[in-house]
Amino acid sequence: MRTPYCVIMAGGIGSRFWPMSTEKTPKQFLDFLGTGESLMQQTYNRVRRIFEPENILVVTHENYAALTQEHLPDLPEQNIILEPLRRNTAPCIAYAALKIKKRDPNANMFITPADHLITDEDAFEATVRKGLAKTEESDFFVTIGIQPHKPETGYGYIQYNEAAGDDHGSFAVKAFTEKPDLEHAKKFLESGDFLWNAGMFIWNIDALSSGLDIHLPELMATLGETWNDLDTAYEKASIERIYGECDNISIDYGLMERADQVCVIPAEMGWSDLGNWGAIYDLGAKDTAENVVVGANVLLQNCTSCLVVNATKDKALVLTDLNNKIVVQTESTTLTFPQGNDQAIKQIVKAVKIELGEAFV
Repeated sequence: MRTPYCVIMAGGIGSRFWPMSTEKTPKQFLDFLGTGESLMQQTYNRVRRIFEPENILVVTHENYAALTQEHLPDLPEQNIILEPLRRNTAPCIAYAALKIKKRDPNANMFITPADHLITDEDAFEATVRKGLAKTEESDFFVTIGIQPHKPETGYGYIQYNEAAGDDHGSFAVKAFTEKPDLEHAKKFLESGDFLWNAGMFIWNIDALSSGLDIHLPELMATLGETWNDLDTAYEKASIERIYGECDNISIDYGLMERADQVCVIPAEMGWSDLGNWGAIYDLGAKDTAENVVVGANVLLQNCTSCLVVNATKDKALVLTDLNNKIVVQTESTTLTFPQGNDQAIKQIVKAVKIELGEAFV
């Protein structure tokens, strides 16, 4: 039997959720929907249905070591893997895989982002257990695909062979497709053999090690220099020395799109990657005027179809005569911008950094 391990990827900034998500406190450590738990805590509690704390690892930026411990007090400190630089998902996963392989050369692995929303946790658990059963007995790379319900242009897609299913509910992958334009997204939805790419993966350590060595040999050669130092007092210095040399490449492009034995398990689990403020509006509870309010001390007068987020404890937020707007108030910043213009946030953040200073981002 292979021991199941989980790797939670938690190193991003979440810049599309500025001003609530900042360099100091990024998206994964925030409670966007007023649940009482951060996205990181929700993810951890969800995977605890399957994995023991000693077999859960979190990969994050070294700046977030204390935040991670604060949000996940049950997680062993040695299971917080710290990246000195942000280097995309392939180096992140490869680093975690080396740590796991050194501890347990017979491991089975599940990879998940820390900042996604999943509302049907029973369906999530059943899907992951199917994938672990598949990789327990084979060297397939398994990914999880979400049944699409609209022509979404913000997600990557997975095309699969509906006729090539197995006992684990997995199907052969035909192709991975980048984020499409609206016309192609509509065609994908109509065809019925495309799924949203949820960025969750399952494989055993032997298959992953072999695949990384074949398809990303330079990355593995670089990371391999740290092997003797992993889980020792020398690890931090060793990783800091070589991490900047690692390819800045995603696991999708670096491995999944190049490998042969790849399958997908279609799932419906109330999933969203919570990629922007628009997603919060779509998921939120709407009042009779189609407004979504997150936080307390908010007064709306003659406002319609707005998302209003008050992330402060003591400040009131009073709005009048607004339509189709997103308003976010934090202790230091108030932002107002039109619904549907989420792509402009990154440009706004750049402008704020230049004009007002880095203290606000």
